[in-house]
Amino acid sequence: MKKEKQMTAPPGADASFDPPRNWKALSWSALQQQVRRLQVRIAKAIKNGQYRRASALQWLLTHSRAAKLLAVRWVTTNRGAKTPGVDNVIWRTDKQKFTAADNLKRQGYKPKPLRRHYILKKNGKLRPLSIPTLHDRATQALYALALMPVAETLADSNSYGFREGRSCADALTHAHTVLSRKCSAPWVLEGDIRACFDEISHKWLLQHVPMDKQILRKWLKAGYWEKGQLYPTSKGTPQGGIISPILANLALDGMQQAIMQAVSKQGDKVNFVRYADDFFATGATKEILEQKVRPAATAFLKERGLELSEQKTVLTHIQEGFDFLGHTVRKFKDKLLTTPAKSSVAALRDKIRICIKSALALPQAALLDQLNPIIRGWAYYYRHGAAKRTFNRLDCFVYRQLWGWAKRRHPEKSAKWKQRKYFSAVEGTFSVRLAKDKGKSKILTLYRAASTPIQRHIKIQGAANPYDPDYSGYFELRRRHRRREDQATGNAPTPQRQNPTRTVIHWLQFAAEAPHPGATV
Repeated sequence: MKKEKQMTAPPGADASFDPPRNWKALSWSALQQQVRRLQVRIAKAIKNGQYRRASALQWLLTHSRAAKLLAVRWVTTNRGAKTPGVDNVIWRTDKQKFTAADNLKRQGYKPKPLRRHYILKKNGKLRPLSIPTLHDRATQALYALALMPVAETLADSNSYGFREGRSCADALTHAHTVLSRKCSAPWVLEGDIRACFDEISHKWLLQHVPMDKQILRKWLKAGYWEKGQLYPTSKGTPQGGIISPILANLALDGMQQAIMQAVSKQGDKVNFVRYADDFFATGATKEILEQKVRPAATAFLKERGLELSEQKTVLTHIQEGFDFLGHTVRKFKDKLLTTPAKSSVAALRDKIRICIKSALALPQAALLDQLNPIIRGWAYYYRHGAAKRTFNRLDCFVYRQLWGWAKRRHPEKSAKWKQRKYFSAVEGTFSVRLAKDKGKSKILTLYRAASTPIQRHIKIQGAANPYDPDYSGYFELRRRHRRREDQATGNAPTPQRQNPTRTVIHWLQFAAEAPHPGATV
């Protein structure tokens, strides 16, 4: 009789592992490998239908020392690391971080209420953000490490938002593929889920999300604190929570299959693409989308407490074009073009205009340090489409704004003087020569959007799973290709040389919401 293999953690992943007390001295690559091995085993168990084994492996991961350290590192290195919750606590020192990792325990865990904050949306309405405490965020990150391989294994093949190794560029490339042929479907259903994060049914999540139900229930029912009063939460997941995008993806996964089951594979020409809560479906006729696709999506969402937005869910002919992820996808006769949306270009111009006007008293080098990352990041995001003409027009706009900036600084100087002072280090370009040690100098130049080469993106395979060992070589090839692209475009961050003013700091926080390659284009 064969003995069953005992389920054990990898060496060093147990809770008794005692790391060095220097945070930077930790071997983060070794810790990531330990957690990755457990994640791969979880994904394999889910793929084989061994859900009880997957649950046991999740318990092992959430109790491992390596995962706890990575969870604390996650929340102390992301953009919200300096944003406290209702307890007004921030982890800065090594001692605080190690103590935080030690305190990530299931027994006796009780999350604090969320801190409510509002941000302005494009339509003028306010979007509520619910910010957990750092301890609750670290706990969410810990359980997210155990839930991500499950979500990736169960995900729709044409879902691209909040997933490892996938990006907006993949969704847009898929859109171009299914709409660019002469025989492609001419009608598009633009779908938008109304208040997706705020309306997801707690009952559905507790019944279907494969994780610790007790912990999940505590997060969902934590409530939020606003104006000195505690309010209960009966539905939705907090948009400021680390695990919320994973929960939303798990709730929306299956929509692709529901729609495909409602249509014919032969002549309906239905294709489905989703990025987070934005999606679109193609159809051979308007009636197919109205009578088959939309009812199927509505029924699917109703089970989860969600519904389509009546204002943003519309039927569009491809000759008229539609906006998706900041791009306009439109067919001109038989030629499909994916260009930057007019609203995105206008928003960028407003941000550049505000940045330049608020930097009237800053040195030229400080202004370049602020402008270059904005222009480079925006151009980098849109470089996969037909954007060269937009890039050239943007450069002309930036030049006019900078010339106005120079005129306001020196209203009594001649045009030739301003040209020599601000546009002569590199002839005709807004640039400055910086003095360095030992008589050397360096020229800092304005980044031109038109210098960004147009590069067609290679879409990820629909079935690719970063937690499946069969695709490890595939993802390594994609990472190498990405690094080569970054080197070719020179997409390196520009170092800051001077602390920006309070006005510029406020604007930069607003500008951070602009589309960027992070999150992974």
